Amino acid sequence: MIGLAGALALTLAAAQPASAQDHTRTESDRASGAINGERVLPGRLGDRSPPVSAASPRQRREQRPAPAAPAAPTAESIKAAAQAQLTANNLTCELTEAINPGLIGEAPVYEAACNNAEGYILIASTPAQAFSCIELAGTAAIARSRDPNADVGQQCALPANQNGLAVIGGWARAAGATCTIDEAQAIGKSEDNNMVYEVGCANDNGYRLEKTATGWDLMDCIQVTSMGQTCRFTTAQEQADSFKAKLAGTDAAGCNVTQVRLMGSNANGRFYEAKCAAEGEGYIARINAEGVTQQIYPCATAQSIGGGCTLTTAAPAAGGRP
Repeated sequence: MIGLAGALALTLAAAQPASAQDHTRTESDRASGAINGERVLPGRLGDRSPPVSAASPRQRREQRPAPAAPAAPTAESIKAAAQAQLTANNLTCELTEAINPGLIGEAPVYEAACNNAEGYILIASTPAQAFSCIELAGTAAIARSRDPNADVGQQCALPANQNGLAVIGGWARAAGATCTIDEAQAIGKSEDNNMVYEVGCANDNGYRLEKTATGWDLMDCIQVTSMGQTCRFTTAQEQADSFKAKLAGTDAAGCNVTQVRLMGSNANGRFYEAKCAAEGEGYIARINAEGVTQQIYPCATAQSIGGGCTLTTAAPAAGGRP
């Protein structure tokens, strides 16, 4: 900043008649806005110095104080904005926490955590948009399983929204799963465009569940694999162990199950084939809707049931139908 003496000299120079100033300023000086060879920059003079009468309109604009920056949004205002977006998306959520991670284009983005439920990424666009944190996490997990360096896009960051196991596990139990659930993930959409989830169980058969318009459709992983699909969180050994438990108290209780498949169903229940570790030993079991084993057929005498056993090579027994 120019000192007080310099400012005073500048004031005196500005007060001189134009003809007197021309003796000390060259044509180059006048063109550049310099006084006595020194250029005057906007804002260089303190508030105590008078304005330079020869300042250009641009200089006068630049000398105006910059507008104050808008106040940062408060936690309360962010929460209120997030609630407005939940309402705009017709989402039921007991909102507990919200953050504003930024913008997409000019539209503010909010992340909302809901009490003991799935959270959301909300985009305040027209129309309003919402994305489930659980669905986003599932999509990201599948993408990373294919490519660990995959760009998985916006993900939920609030600790309260890292709750997929608890939320999906609760849905599975409500749908009828009775195991101890230790893994859970959204895995995509069905042909009916419904969300599908998978849960894994500790040392037990896992499940898929589909969210339909009328409720939950639960399918165990033995059913899934019998349809030629796979369960990520259930091993073949877990399926075999879980089915062995269904044979307890029957004529097949001594079978050390190594493989199991769903054969089909009718009005009386579902029919499963269990292959045993003992050579040539296997059974077909009819299990009712409650999961209770109703009847056992040795593979050696079950050729007429659903085409007979295919996992077990057993010589046909002498005699007729089972």
